[in-house]
Amino acid sequence: MKQSMMFIPTLREIPSDADVRSHQLLLRAGFVRQNAAGVYSFLPLGKKVLQKVEKIVREEMERAGAVELLMPALQQAELWQESGRWYSYGPEMMRMQDRHNRDFALGPTHEEMITSLVRDEINSYKKLPLTLYQIQTKFRDEKRPRFGILRGREFLMKDAYSFHANHESLDEVYEKLFQAYSNIFSRCGLDFRAVIADSGAMGGKDTHEFMVLSDIGEDTIAYSDSSSFAANIEMAPVIVNYEVSHEAEAQLAKVDTPNQHSIEEVSKFLSVPKEKCIKSMLFKVDDQYVLVLVRGDHEVNDIKIKNILEASVVELATPKEAKEVLGCTIGSLGPVGVPSSVCILSDHAVKFMVNGICGANEEGMHFSGVNPLRDLENIQYEDVRFIQEGDPSPDGKGKVVFAKGIEVGHVFKLGTRYSEAMNATFLDENGKSRPMIMGCYGIGVSRTVAAIAEQFNDENGLVWPRSVSPFDLHLVPINTKQEDQKELSDKLYELLTKDYEVLYDDRMERPGVKFADSDLIGLPIRITVGKRAAEGIVEVKIRQTGESMEINTENLIETIEKFIVK
Repeated sequence: MKQSMMFIPTLREIPSDADVRSHQLLLRAGFVRQNAAGVYSFLPLGKKVLQKVEKIVREEMERAGAVELLMPALQQAELWQESGRWYSYGPEMMRMQDRHNRDFALGPTHEEMITSLVRDEINSYKKLPLTLYQIQTKFRDEKRPRFGILRGREFLMKDAYSFHANHESLDEVYEKLFQAYSNIFSRCGLDFRAVIADSGAMGGKDTHEFMVLSDIGEDTIAYSDSSSFAANIEMAPVIVNYEVSHEAEAQLAKVDTPNQHSIEEVSKFLSVPKEKCIKSMLFKVDDQYVLVLVRGDHEVNDIKIKNILEASVVELATPKEAKEVLGCTIGSLGPVGVPSSVCILSDHAVKFMVNGICGANEEGMHFSGVNPLRDLENIQYEDVRFIQEGDPSPDGKGKVVFAKGIEVGHVFKLGTRYSEAMNATFLDENGKSRPMIMGCYGIGVSRTVAAIAEQFNDENGLVWPRSVSPFDLHLVPINTKQEDQKELSDKLYELLTKDYEVLYDDRMERPGVKFADSDLIGLPIRITVGKRAAEGIVEVKIRQTGESMEINTENLIETIEKFIVK
Protein backbone atom coordinates (compact mmCIF):
# COMPACT_ATOMS: atom_id res chain seq x y z
CA MET A 1 0.00 0.00 0.00
CA LYS A 2 1.30 3.43 -0.93
CA GLN A 3 1.44 5.72 2.05
CA SER A 4 0.13 8.67 0.06
CA MET A 5 -3.14 6.74 -0.27
CA MET A 6 -3.39 5.79 3.40
CA PHE A 7 -5.06 7.74 6.18
CA ILE A 8 -2.32 7.96 8.84
CA PRO A 9 -2.70 11.26 10.76
CA THR A 10 0.43 11.18 12.94
CA LEU A 11 0.96 13.64 15.80
CA ARG A 12 4.23 15.16 17.00
CA GLU A 13 3.03 16.10 20.49
CA ILE A 14 1.75 13.77 23.20
CA PRO A 15 -2.02 14.33 23.68
CA SER A 16 -2.66 15.94 27.05
CA ASP A 17 -5.39 13.46 28.05
CA ALA A 18 -3.33 10.33 27.28
CA ASP A 19 -1.74 8.99 30.47
CA VAL A 20 -0.18 5.68 29.39
CA ARG A 21 2.26 4.74 26.64
CA SER A 22 -0.13 2.61 24.59
CA HIS A 23 -2.75 5.37 24.51
CA GLN A 24 -0.20 8.04 23.66
CA LEU A 25 1.45 6.06 20.88
CA LEU A 26 -1.72 4.69 19.29
CA LEU A 27 -2.97 8.27 19.05
CA ARG A 28 0.33 9.76 17.88
CA ALA A 29 0.97 7.04 15.30
CA GLY A 30 -2.51 7.45 13.79
CA PHE A 31 -3.94 4.06 14.79
CA VAL A 32 -6.98 5.34 16.72
CA ARG A 33 -8.93 8.53 17.40
CA GLN A 34 -11.27 9.31 20.27
CA ASN A 35 -14.85 10.18 19.39
CA ALA A 36 -16.22 10.43 22.95
CA ALA A 37 -15.11 9.33 26.40
CA GLY A 38 -14.34 5.61 26.07
CA VAL A 39 -15.40 5.51 22.40
CA TYR A 40 -12.76 5.21 19.66
CA SER A 41 -12.45 4.89 15.91
CA PHE A 42 -9.87 2.44 14.61
CA LEU A 43 -8.11 4.14 11.71
CA PRO A 44 -6.64 2.06 8.85
CA LEU A 45 -3.43 1.04 10.65
CA GLY A 46 -5.34 0.23 13.84
CA LYS A 47 -7.93 -1.72 11.90
CA LYS A 48 -5.20 -3.84 10.29
CA VAL A 49 -3.73 -4.72 13.70
CA LEU A 50 -7.21 -5.53 14.96
CA GLN A 51 -7.74 -7.85 11.99
CA LYS A 52 -4.41 -9.60 12.63
CA VAL A 53 -5.41 -10.31 16.22
CA GLU A 54 -8.86 -11.48 15.06
CA LYS A 55 -7.22 -13.85 12.57
CA ILE A 56 -5.08 -15.43 15.29
CA VAL A 57 -8.13 -15.76 17.53
CA ARG A 58 -10.20 -17.41 14.79
CA GLU A 59 -7.46 -19.88 13.87
CA GLU A 60 -6.93 -21.02 17.46
CA MET A 61 -10.64 -21.14 18.30
CA GLU A 62 -11.43 -23.25 15.27
CA ARG A 63 -8.45 -25.49 16.01
CA ALA A 64 -10.04 -26.06 19.44
CA GLY A 65 -13.33 -27.07 17.84
CA ALA A 66 -15.33 -23.85 18.26
CA VAL A 67 -17.71 -22.63 15.53
CA GLU A 68 -18.25 -18.94 14.76
CA LEU A 69 -21.61 -17.19 14.65
CA LEU A 70 -22.79 -13.60 15.13
CA MET A 71 -25.46 -12.53 17.60
CA PRO A 72 -27.19 -9.14 17.81
CA ALA A 73 -25.78 -6.40 20.03
CA LEU A 74 -29.34 -5.25 20.75
CA GLN A 75 -30.85 -7.62 23.32
CA GLN A 76 -34.40 -7.72 24.67
CA ALA A 77 -34.87 -7.23 28.39
CA GLU A 78 -36.94 -10.41 28.75
CA LEU A 79 -33.86 -12.61 28.35
CA TRP A 80 -32.01 -10.78 31.09
CA GLN A 81 -35.07 -10.92 33.31
CA GLU A 82 -35.15 -14.70 32.87
CA SER A 83 -31.58 -15.00 34.17
CA GLY A 84 -32.23 -12.49 36.96
CA ARG A 85 -29.54 -10.08 35.78
CA TRP A 86 -31.66 -7.28 34.35
CA TYR A 87 -31.54 -5.32 37.58
CA SER A 88 -28.51 -6.87 39.28
CA TYR A 89 -26.01 -6.23 36.46
CA GLY A 90 -25.64 -2.60 37.46
CA PRO A 91 -25.35 0.83 35.81
CA GLU A 92 -22.75 -0.42 33.32
CA MET A 93 -25.57 -1.86 31.22
CA MET A 94 -26.73 0.57 28.54
CA ARG A 95 -30.52 0.31 28.50
CA MET A 96 -33.05 1.82 26.12
CA GLN A 97 -36.61 1.53 24.84
CA ASP A 98 -37.88 1.20 21.31
CA ARG A 99 -40.82 3.21 19.91
CA HIS A 100 -43.21 0.70 21.47
CA ASN A 101 -41.71 1.24 24.95
CA ARG A 102 -40.16 -2.23 25.01
CA ASP A 103 -36.97 -2.51 27.04
CA PHE A 104 -33.67 -3.39 25.37
CA ALA A 105 -29.98 -3.27 26.22
CA LEU A 106 -26.81 -2.93 24.19
CA GLY A 107 -25.14 -6.20 25.03
CA PRO A 108 -22.33 -6.02 27.61
CA THR A 109 -22.07 -9.82 27.29
CA HIS A 110 -24.08 -12.60 25.66
CA GLU A 111 -24.76 -15.45 28.13
CA GLU A 112 -28.50 -14.89 27.98
CA MET A 113 -28.64 -14.57 24.22
CA ILE A 114 -26.59 -17.70 23.47
CA THR A 115 -28.50 -19.74 26.08
CA SER A 116 -31.81 -18.79 24.49
CA LEU A 117 -30.54 -19.75 21.03
CA VAL A 118 -29.21 -23.14 22.06
CA ARG A 119 -32.19 -24.09 24.26
CA ASP A 120 -34.53 -23.57 21.29
CA GLU A 121 -32.47 -25.77 18.96
CA ILE A 122 -30.71 -28.45 21.04
CA ASN A 123 -32.76 -31.01 22.97
CA SER A 124 -30.67 -34.19 23.03
CA TYR A 125 -27.35 -35.28 24.53
CA LYS A 126 -26.45 -36.56 21.06
CA LYS A 127 -25.92 -32.97 19.88
CA LEU A 128 -23.59 -32.11 22.75
CA PRO A 129 -20.94 -30.88 23.36
CA LEU A 130 -21.23 -27.72 21.30
CA THR A 131 -18.94 -24.67 21.37
CA LEU A 132 -19.98 -21.44 19.66
CA TYR A 133 -18.13 -18.13 19.51
CA GLN A 134 -18.39 -14.67 18.02
CA ILE A 135 -16.24 -11.56 17.59
CA GLN A 136 -18.48 -8.61 18.20
CA THR A 137 -18.74 -5.14 19.72
CA LYS A 138 -19.75 -4.94 23.38
CA PHE A 139 -21.06 -1.95 25.30
CA ARG A 140 -20.46 -1.15 28.96
CA ASP A 141 -21.07 2.27 30.47
CA GLU A 142 -17.83 2.41 32.45
CA LYS A 143 -17.85 4.96 35.24
CA ARG A 144 -14.26 5.91 34.46
CA PRO A 145 -13.24 4.94 30.93
CA ARG A 146 -9.49 5.43 30.74
CA PHE A 147 -6.21 4.36 29.22
CA GLY A 148 -7.61 4.67 25.71
CA ILE A 149 -8.86 1.39 24.27
CA LEU A 150 -7.73 -0.52 27.37
CA ARG A 151 -10.93 0.44 29.18
CA GLY A 152 -13.61 1.80 26.90
CA ARG A 153 -17.38 1.93 26.78
CA GLU A 154 -17.46 0.30 23.35
CA PHE A 155 -14.97 -2.46 22.57
CA LEU A 156 -14.41 -5.53 20.43
CA MET A 157 -14.61 -8.87 22.21
CA LYS A 158 -14.41 -12.53 21.34
CA ASP A 159 -16.86 -14.47 23.48
CA ALA A 160 -17.36 -18.23 23.30
CA TYR A 161 -19.83 -20.51 25.05
CA SER A 162 -19.75 -24.28 25.40
CA PHE A 163 -22.67 -26.59 26.22
CA HIS A 164 -22.26 -30.06 27.73
CA ALA A 165 -24.12 -33.10 29.00
CA ASN A 166 -21.66 -33.72 31.85
CA HIS A 167 -18.83 -32.11 33.79
CA GLU A 168 -16.18 -34.36 32.26
CA SER A 169 -17.03 -32.93 28.84
CA LEU A 170 -16.84 -29.36 30.22
CA ASP A 171 -13.43 -30.10 31.76
CA GLU A 172 -12.15 -31.40 28.44
CA VAL A 173 -13.30 -28.37 26.44
CA TYR A 174 -12.12 -25.98 29.16
CA GLU A 175 -8.61 -27.41 28.86
CA LYS A 176 -8.71 -27.12 25.07
CA LEU A 177 -9.76 -23.48 25.20
CA PHE A 178 -7.31 -22.73 28.00
CA GLN A 179 -4.58 -23.98 25.66
CA ALA A 180 -6.08 -22.03 22.75
CA TYR A 181 -5.88 -18.85 24.81
CA SER A 182 -2.27 -19.56 25.71
CA ASN A 183 -1.54 -20.05 22.01
CA ILE A 184 -3.33 -16.81 21.06
CA PHE A 185 -1.45 -14.59 23.48
CA SER A 186 1.86 -16.32 22.72
CA ARG A 187 1.34 -15.75 18.99
CA CYS A 188 0.63 -12.09 19.74
CA GLY A 189 4.07 -11.94 21.35
CA LEU A 190 2.76 -11.05 24.80
CA ASP A 191 4.40 -11.67 28.17
CA PHE A 192 1.42 -13.01 30.12
CA ARG A 193 0.35 -15.27 32.96
CA ALA A 194 -2.75 -17.46 33.27
CA VAL A 195 -3.93 -16.87 36.82
CA ILE A 196 -6.56 -18.36 39.13
CA ALA A 197 -9.39 -15.84 39.32
CA ASP A 198 -12.79 -14.99 40.78
CA SER A 199 -15.84 -15.36 38.53
CA GLY A 200 -17.52 -12.24 39.93
CA ALA A 201 -20.94 -11.36 38.55
CA MET A 202 -20.61 -14.01 35.82
CA GLY A 203 -21.26 -16.83 38.28
CA GLY A 204 -19.74 -20.27 38.12
CA LYS A 205 -16.39 -21.47 39.42
CA ASP A 206 -13.02 -22.82 38.29
CA THR A 207 -11.97 -19.77 36.35
CA HIS A 208 -8.72 -18.31 35.05
CA GLU A 209 -7.75 -14.85 33.86
CA PHE A 210 -5.06 -14.26 31.27
CA MET A 211 -2.99 -11.30 32.45
CA VAL A 212 -0.49 -9.32 30.39
CA LEU A 213 2.28 -8.14 32.70
CA SER A 214 2.33 -4.34 32.84
CA ASP A 215 3.00 -1.66 35.43
CA ILE A 216 -0.28 0.05 34.49
CA GLY A 217 -2.35 -3.06 35.13
CA GLU A 218 -5.37 -2.65 37.36
CA ASP A 219 -5.02 -6.14 38.82
CA THR A 220 -2.29 -7.55 41.06
CA ILE A 221 -0.94 -11.00 40.25
CA ALA A 222 0.60 -13.17 42.94
CA TYR A 223 2.97 -15.70 41.41
CA SER A 224 5.73 -18.03 42.49
CA ASP A 225 9.36 -17.12 41.90
CA SER A 226 10.13 -20.83 41.40
CA SER A 227 7.15 -22.39 39.60
CA SER A 228 4.27 -21.74 37.21
CA PHE A 229 1.77 -20.93 39.98
CA ALA A 230 -0.07 -17.64 39.43
CA ALA A 231 -3.32 -16.22 40.79
CA ASN A 232 -5.15 -12.96 41.01
CA ILE A 233 -4.30 -11.58 44.46
CA GLU A 234 -8.01 -11.86 45.36
CA MET A 235 -7.92 -15.63 44.83
CA ALA A 236 -4.41 -16.65 45.88
CA PRO A 237 -4.74 -19.06 48.82
CA VAL A 238 -2.55 -18.49 51.86
CA ILE A 239 -0.82 -21.67 53.01
CA VAL A 240 1.43 -20.79 55.92
CA ASN A 241 2.54 -22.99 58.81
CA TYR A 242 2.37 -20.45 61.60
CA GLU A 243 4.81 -20.97 64.44
CA VAL A 244 3.29 -21.65 67.85
CA SER A 245 4.52 -19.14 70.41
CA HIS A 246 5.83 -20.42 73.72
CA GLU A 247 5.04 -17.12 75.43
CA ALA A 248 3.17 -17.56 78.70
CA GLU A 249 -0.50 -16.61 78.49
CA ALA A 250 -1.44 -13.36 80.26
CA GLN A 251 -4.77 -12.54 81.82
CA LEU A 252 -7.44 -10.93 79.68
CA ALA A 253 -7.64 -7.26 80.72
CA LYS A 254 -9.24 -4.04 79.53
CA VAL A 255 -6.94 -1.12 78.79
CA ASP A 256 -7.73 2.51 78.09
CA THR A 257 -7.06 3.57 74.49
CA PRO A 258 -8.62 7.04 74.23
CA ASN A 259 -9.06 8.24 70.62
CA GLN A 260 -7.08 5.28 69.27
CA HIS A 261 -8.97 3.57 66.44
CA SER A 262 -6.74 2.21 63.69
CA ILE A 263 -4.29 -0.66 64.06
CA GLU A 264 -1.44 1.79 63.54
CA GLU A 265 -2.71 4.08 66.28
CA VAL A 266 -3.37 1.30 68.79
CA SER A 267 -0.06 -0.49 68.20
CA LYS A 268 1.87 2.73 68.61
CA PHE A 269 -0.11 3.81 71.69
CA LEU A 270 0.42 0.44 73.44
CA SER A 271 3.97 -0.02 72.07
CA VAL A 272 3.22 -3.40 70.50
CA PRO A 273 3.90 -4.54 66.94
CA LYS A 274 0.95 -4.64 64.53
CA GLU A 275 1.15 -8.42 64.31
CA LYS A 276 0.20 -8.58 68.02
CA CYS A 277 -3.10 -6.81 67.25
CA ILE A 278 -6.32 -8.38 66.01
CA LYS A 279 -8.05 -6.39 63.28
CA SER A 280 -11.84 -6.77 63.60
CA MET A 281 -14.08 -5.73 60.70
CA LEU A 282 -17.87 -6.03 60.61
CA PHE A 283 -19.36 -7.07 57.27
CA LYS A 284 -22.92 -7.46 56.10
CA VAL A 285 -22.97 -10.71 54.15
CA ASP A 286 -26.28 -10.89 52.33
CA ASP A 287 -28.62 -10.42 55.35
CA GLN A 288 -26.22 -11.62 58.04
CA TYR A 289 -23.61 -9.71 60.06
CA VAL A 290 -20.19 -11.32 60.15
CA LEU A 291 -17.24 -10.15 62.23
CA VAL A 292 -14.04 -10.93 60.35
CA LEU A 293 -10.70 -11.17 62.15
CA VAL A 294 -7.20 -10.92 60.72
CA ARG A 295 -3.82 -10.19 62.24
CA GLY A 296 -2.99 -6.50 62.41
CA ASP A 297 -0.36 -6.70 59.67
CA HIS A 298 -2.74 -8.51 57.29
CA GLU A 299 -5.66 -7.32 55.12
CA VAL A 300 -9.16 -8.81 54.89
CA ASN A 301 -10.03 -10.35 51.51
CA ASP A 302 -13.77 -9.88 50.92
CA ILE A 303 -13.74 -12.15 47.85
CA LYS A 304 -12.65 -15.07 50.01
CA ILE A 305 -15.40 -14.23 52.49
CA LYS A 306 -17.94 -14.25 49.68
CA ASN A 307 -16.75 -17.63 48.40
CA ILE A 308 -16.49 -19.25 51.86
CA LEU A 309 -20.01 -18.20 52.82
CA GLU A 310 -21.39 -18.69 49.27
CA ALA A 311 -22.80 -15.19 49.44
CA SER A 312 -24.15 -12.87 46.77
CA VAL A 313 -23.23 -9.56 48.40
CA VAL A 314 -20.43 -8.76 50.85
CA GLU A 315 -20.09 -5.19 52.05
CA LEU A 316 -18.65 -3.40 55.06
CA ALA A 317 -21.17 -2.50 57.74
CA THR A 318 -21.81 1.21 58.16
CA PRO A 319 -20.83 3.01 61.39
CA LYS A 320 -24.53 3.13 62.26
CA GLU A 321 -24.90 -0.62 61.76
CA ALA A 322 -21.76 -1.31 63.83
CA LYS A 323 -23.24 0.77 66.66
CA GLU A 324 -26.54 -1.09 66.47
CA VAL A 325 -25.01 -4.58 66.31
CA LEU A 326 -22.00 -4.33 68.63
CA GLY A 327 -22.66 -1.09 70.47
CA CYS A 328 -19.54 0.84 69.48
CA THR A 329 -17.76 2.66 66.71
CA ILE A 330 -15.84 0.78 64.05
CA GLY A 331 -12.44 1.55 65.62
CA SER A 332 -13.34 -0.28 68.85
CA LEU A 333 -14.77 -3.52 67.41
CA GLY A 334 -13.57 -6.81 68.85
CA PRO A 335 -14.49 -10.53 69.09
CA VAL A 336 -14.75 -10.94 72.87
CA GLY A 337 -18.32 -11.40 74.09
CA VAL A 338 -19.92 -10.99 70.68
CA PRO A 339 -23.66 -11.86 70.53
CA SER A 340 -24.41 -15.30 69.11
CA SER A 341 -26.37 -13.65 66.29
CA VAL A 342 -23.08 -12.41 64.85
CA CYS A 343 -20.94 -15.00 63.06
CA ILE A 344 -17.19 -14.72 63.69
CA LEU A 345 -14.93 -15.65 60.77
CA SER A 346 -11.23 -15.58 61.53
CA ASP A 347 -8.06 -16.01 59.57
CA HIS A 348 -5.83 -18.92 60.55
CA ALA A 349 -3.07 -16.55 61.69
CA VAL A 350 -5.27 -15.24 64.51
CA LYS A 351 -5.70 -18.73 65.94
CA PHE A 352 -2.01 -18.91 66.80
CA MET A 353 -1.74 -15.49 68.43
CA VAL A 354 -0.74 -15.25 72.07
CA ASN A 355 -1.52 -12.26 74.26
CA GLY A 356 -2.99 -10.22 71.47
CA ILE A 357 -4.76 -6.85 71.48
CA CYS A 358 -8.31 -6.35 70.21
CA GLY A 359 -11.17 -3.89 70.50
CA ALA A 360 -13.44 -4.25 73.53
CA ASN A 361 -16.68 -3.15 71.79
CA GLU A 362 -16.53 -0.13 74.05
CA GLU A 363 -15.48 3.35 73.01
CA GLY A 364 -11.85 4.10 73.95
CA MET A 365 -11.20 0.60 75.31
CA HIS A 366 -9.26 -2.45 74.07
CA PHE A 367 -8.49 -5.87 75.50
CA SER A 368 -4.93 -7.02 76.13
CA GLY A 369 -3.87 -10.59 76.84
CA VAL A 370 -6.23 -11.98 74.21
CA ASN A 371 -5.65 -15.67 73.49
CA PRO A 372 -8.11 -16.80 70.83
CA LEU A 373 -8.19 -20.49 71.74
CA ARG A 374 -9.00 -19.53 75.32
CA ASP A 375 -11.04 -16.34 75.00
CA LEU A 376 -13.01 -16.55 71.77
CA GLU A 377 -16.12 -18.65 71.19
CA ASN A 378 -18.24 -19.65 68.20
CA ILE A 379 -15.47 -18.85 65.79
CA GLN A 380 -14.79 -20.33 62.34
CA TYR A 381 -11.18 -20.37 61.14
CA GLU A 382 -10.63 -19.95 57.40
CA ASP A 383 -8.22 -18.36 54.93
CA VAL A 384 -9.69 -14.85 54.76
CA ARG A 385 -6.67 -12.62 54.17
CA PHE A 386 -4.82 -11.35 51.13
CA ILE A 387 -1.61 -13.16 50.35
CA GLN A 388 1.56 -11.07 50.81
CA GLU A 389 4.85 -10.91 49.00
CA GLY A 390 7.29 -13.28 50.64
CA ASP A 391 4.59 -15.76 51.72
CA PRO A 392 5.23 -19.37 50.66
CA SER A 393 3.86 -20.15 47.21
CA PRO A 394 0.58 -22.09 47.58
CA ASP A 395 2.01 -24.92 45.48
CA GLY A 396 4.89 -25.32 47.93
CA LYS A 397 7.51 -24.12 45.45
CA GLY A 398 9.31 -20.87 46.19
CA LYS A 399 8.02 -17.56 47.49
CA VAL A 400 5.23 -15.27 46.30
CA VAL A 401 6.08 -12.14 44.35
CA PHE A 402 3.67 -9.54 42.94
CA ALA A 403 3.24 -8.03 39.50
CA LYS A 404 0.63 -5.80 37.88
CA GLY A 405 -1.42 -7.22 35.05
CA ILE A 406 -3.87 -6.20 32.33
CA GLU A 407 -6.68 -8.72 31.94
CA VAL A 408 -7.04 -9.68 28.28
CA GLY A 409 -8.88 -12.99 28.60
CA HIS A 410 -11.06 -14.90 31.03
CA VAL A 411 -12.35 -18.49 31.00
CA PHE A 412 -15.18 -19.75 33.25
CA LYS A 413 -16.86 -22.98 34.15
CA LEU A 414 -20.39 -21.61 34.46
CA GLY A 415 -22.08 -24.90 35.33
CA THR A 416 -25.87 -24.59 35.24
CA ARG A 417 -26.09 -20.96 36.40
CA TYR A 418 -27.86 -19.83 33.19
CA SER A 419 -29.32 -23.07 31.86
CA GLU A 420 -31.35 -23.65 35.03
CA ALA A 421 -32.58 -20.05 35.19
CA MET A 422 -33.53 -20.06 31.51
CA ASN A 423 -34.74 -23.68 31.22
CA ALA A 424 -32.07 -24.76 28.72
CA THR A 425 -32.43 -28.53 29.05
CA PHE A 426 -31.68 -31.70 27.09
CA LEU A 427 -32.74 -35.34 27.28
CA ASP A 428 -29.98 -37.65 28.50
CA GLU A 429 -29.37 -41.31 27.56
CA ASN A 430 -32.25 -42.36 29.80
CA GLY A 431 -34.69 -39.81 28.40
CA LYS A 432 -34.46 -37.68 31.54
CA SER A 433 -34.52 -33.89 31.21
CA ARG A 434 -31.41 -32.21 32.61
CA PRO A 435 -29.98 -28.66 32.47
CA MET A 436 -27.09 -28.10 30.10
CA ILE A 437 -23.69 -27.54 31.71
CA MET A 438 -21.99 -24.44 30.34
CA GLY A 439 -18.59 -22.83 29.93
CA CYS A 440 -17.79 -19.25 28.94
CA TYR A 441 -14.60 -17.90 27.37
CA GLY A 442 -13.87 -14.24 26.59
CA ILE A 443 -11.02 -12.27 25.01
CA GLY A 444 -10.86 -8.50 24.78
CA VAL A 445 -9.70 -8.20 21.18
CA SER A 446 -9.32 -4.41 21.11
CA ARG A 447 -7.85 -4.51 24.62
CA THR A 448 -5.29 -7.05 23.39
CA VAL A 449 -4.18 -4.54 20.75
CA ALA A 450 -3.59 -1.95 23.48
CA ALA A 451 -1.78 -4.50 25.66
CA ILE A 452 0.57 -5.32 22.78
CA ALA A 453 1.24 -1.61 22.26
CA GLU A 454 1.88 -1.25 26.00
CA GLN A 455 4.52 -3.99 25.98
CA PHE A 456 6.07 -3.26 22.58
CA ASN A 457 7.36 0.29 22.34
CA ASP A 458 10.44 2.42 22.91
CA GLU A 459 11.29 6.10 23.13
CA ASN A 460 10.69 6.55 19.38
CA GLY A 461 7.35 4.81 18.99
CA LEU A 462 5.65 1.45 18.60
CA VAL A 463 7.55 -1.79 17.91
CA TRP A 464 5.03 -4.27 16.54
CA PRO A 465 5.67 -8.04 16.56
CA ARG A 466 5.47 -9.43 13.03
CA SER A 467 2.38 -11.51 13.85
CA VAL A 468 0.20 -8.43 14.44
CA SER A 469 2.06 -5.65 12.63
CA PRO A 470 -0.14 -3.73 10.16
CA PHE A 471 2.57 -4.23 7.51
CA ASP A 472 5.74 -6.36 7.43
CA LEU A 473 8.01 -3.85 5.72
CA HIS A 474 8.30 -0.08 5.46
CA LEU A 475 9.83 0.95 2.14
CA VAL A 476 11.13 4.51 2.43
CA PRO A 477 12.78 6.35 -0.48
CA ILE A 478 14.57 9.43 0.82
CA ASN A 479 13.81 11.55 -2.22
CA THR A 480 11.17 10.42 -4.69
CA LYS A 481 12.21 13.25 -7.04
CA GLN A 482 15.47 11.41 -7.68
CA GLU A 483 14.80 9.15 -10.63
CA ASP A 484 17.16 6.36 -9.54
CA GLN A 485 15.58 6.25 -6.07
CA LYS A 486 12.05 6.21 -7.41
CA GLU A 487 12.87 3.58 -10.02
CA LEU A 488 14.51 1.26 -7.49
CA SER A 489 11.73 1.83 -4.94
CA ASP A 490 9.05 0.97 -7.48
CA LYS A 491 10.96 -2.14 -8.49
CA LEU A 492 11.40 -3.27 -4.87
CA TYR A 493 7.76 -2.57 -4.08
CA GLU A 494 6.64 -4.82 -6.92
CA LEU A 495 9.09 -7.53 -5.82
CA LEU A 496 8.41 -7.44 -2.08
CA THR A 497 4.61 -7.35 -2.26
CA LYS A 498 4.66 -10.86 -3.71
CA ASP A 499 5.52 -12.28 -0.27
CA TYR A 500 5.13 -9.46 2.21
CA GLU A 501 2.77 -6.68 3.20
CA VAL A 502 4.58 -3.46 2.33
CA LEU A 503 3.89 0.16 3.25
CA TYR A 504 5.55 2.30 0.58
CA ASP A 505 6.25 5.85 1.74
CA ASP A 506 5.91 7.64 -1.60
CA ARG A 507 5.07 10.99 0.04
CA MET A 508 6.81 14.24 -0.90
CA GLU A 509 8.14 14.74 2.65
CA ARG A 510 11.53 15.56 4.15
CA PRO A 511 13.63 12.52 5.18
CA GLY A 512 13.40 13.49 8.86
CA VAL A 513 9.61 13.42 8.74
CA LYS A 514 9.59 10.05 6.99
CA PHE A 515 12.01 8.48 9.46
CA ALA A 516 10.16 9.88 12.49
CA ASP A 517 6.85 8.57 11.17
CA SER A 518 8.43 5.21 10.39
CA ASP A 519 9.77 4.80 13.93
CA LEU A 520 6.46 5.97 15.38
CA ILE A 521 4.42 3.48 13.32
CA GLY A 522 6.84 0.71 14.27
CA LEU A 523 6.84 -1.82 11.41
CA PRO A 524 9.34 -4.68 11.87
CA ILE A 525 11.76 -3.75 9.07
CA ARG A 526 12.49 -0.46 7.29
CA ILE A 527 14.14 -0.47 3.89
CA THR A 528 15.58 2.93 3.01
CA VAL A 529 16.38 3.76 -0.61
CA GLY A 530 18.88 6.61 -0.66
CA LYS A 531 21.96 8.00 -2.34
CA ARG A 532 23.35 4.57 -3.30
CA ALA A 533 20.24 3.57 -5.22
CA ALA A 534 22.12 3.67 -8.52
CA GLU A 535 24.47 0.99 -7.12
CA GLY A 536 21.55 -1.17 -6.00
CA ILE A 537 22.43 -0.60 -2.33
CA VAL A 538 19.74 0.03 0.32
CA GLU A 539 19.74 0.32 4.09
CA VAL A 540 17.85 -2.26 6.10
CA LYS A 541 16.95 -1.37 9.69
CA ILE A 542 15.45 -3.77 12.23
CA ARG A 543 12.95 -1.81 14.31
CA GLN A 544 13.14 -3.98 17.43
CA THR A 545 16.92 -3.90 17.86
CA GLY A 546 17.83 -0.73 15.96
CA GLU A 547 20.37 -2.75 13.97
CA SER A 548 20.98 -1.37 10.47
CA MET A 549 23.03 -2.58 7.53
CA GLU A 550 23.66 -1.71 3.89
CA ILE A 551 22.55 -4.49 1.59
CA ASN A 552 22.77 -5.08 -2.12
CA THR A 553 19.24 -5.55 -3.44
CA GLU A 554 20.32 -8.92 -4.86
CA ASN A 555 20.61 -10.12 -1.24
CA LEU A 556 17.60 -8.23 0.10
CA ILE A 557 15.12 -11.12 0.20
CA GLU A 558 17.66 -13.35 1.91
CA THR A 559 18.35 -10.64 4.50
CA ILE A 560 14.67 -10.06 5.20
CA GLU A 561 14.10 -13.78 5.67
CA LYS A 562 16.75 -13.85 8.40
CA PHE A 563 14.77 -11.38 10.47
CA ILE A 564 11.16 -12.18 9.56
CA VAL A 565 9.58 -15.54 10.16
CA LYS A 566 6.87 -16.15 7.61
